[in-house]
Amino acid sequence: MTPTVVFKALRGDAVIPRYMTAGAAGMDLSAAIDAPIVLAPGARAAIGTGLAVAIAPGFEGQVRPRSGLARSHGVTVANAPGTIDSDYRGELAVLLVNLGAEAVTIDRGMRIAQLVIAPVVQAEIEVADELPATERGAGGFGSTGR
Repeated sequence: MTPTVVFKALRGDAVIPRYMTAGAAGMDLSAAIDAPIVLAPGARAAIGTGLAVAIAPGFEGQVRPRSGLARSHGVTVANAPGTIDSDYRGELAVLLVNLGAEAVTIDRGMRIAQLVIAPVVQAEIEVADELPATERGAGGFGSTGR
């Protein structure tokens, strides 16, 4: 099943995302901002895209880093992957963080992240006094080997 994703431009400089190749998993999200934003090392900022979206029920939008920004500048998505629920209709914003050693300027129209559409399953919730036993049990970080 191929979901439909409907974009609405909220401002004139919004760039409607598209897949750049036939095999691309994600479509690029671009900055729609009034003025350049300088991200100092360690700084983070929510960068607007100027877009609202309607994602088909049963799917989500995953906002993921662009590998080129991460490789070249150390800029990534702070809450990667960020989730866009199918019932959200506000402006899409990307929470970028600069993990690099140099300041990075985010300009209008710059490709800042990618959006991947993925299926979602909502679980049935139960509460119990005991959980089924497993071989691992309560073993946490690193408990299954290196």
